[in-house]
Amino acid sequence: MTRYDTDVVGDSETFEEYAEGGEKHRFTDWLRERSEPEWSNATAHRFTHELGTGDLDDEVFRRYLVQDYAFVETLVGVFGYAVGNAPTMESKSRLVDFLGTLTAEENDYFERSFEALDVTKAEYTDPDLTPTTQAFEDLLLRAARENGYAETLAVLLPAEWTYLEWATTVEYDSQSRFYLAEWIDLHVNEEFRAFVMWLRNELDREGKAASLRRQRRIERLFRRTMALEVSFFETAYEPREHD
Repeated sequence: MTRYDTDVVGDSETFEEYAEGGEKHRFTDWLRERSEPEWSNATAHRFTHELGTGDLDDEVFRRYLVQDYAFVETLVGVFGYAVGNAPTMESKSRLVDFLGTLTAEENDYFERSFEALDVTKAEYTDPDLTPTTQAFEDLLLRAARENGYAETLAVLLPAEWTYLEWATTVEYDSQSRFYLAEWIDLHVNEEFRAFVMWLRNELDREGKAASLRRQRRIERLFRRTMALEVSFFETAYEPREHD
């Protein structure tokens, strides 16, 4: 898979322009359009393609998984901020349910995969973070601490939505090494799909009601998250001094 060499983003500068002519235009579709080419670069990346076909090198996935585990720890904290800022008890409950998935089923997957890949506990509990992981964690925390519910969703949604997108489109070898196959399975099951769709609905509502200035802020956060998603995959191919 090759990177799209273009800096072009969606033609509609504002959501109001995008939504003209029909009520079916979604705020999150506008955000996705505005995040190009990084949306396509992330969802059709070499990393996701090789993961699906089973051709991904163990050392590449090992580096990726250690960094992702550190990222997920921060993600759990940010979901906690979202729970606090969520406007209804129903929203809070839905976010809490997903937190349970992150801290239970997904954590179990990480531990089994680390054992299979010979990653020591010290390596994954106190990793040497890449600049990309550090930047990603900083973005998540700033969006949650310094802004509101919509801004937090603006970084949470693309972080989850891109995984649903690539996981449902990659060529999939179910007989691959379990840690590759299960990583895809975690992001194509109906529960995960329903949660991503719920996140979209939440941000559609919040974004549509936001002021133009706030919509711009949400857009910037969404686009920055997508750029970091691409960098996160690419960094996994870069051996570090201690490898």
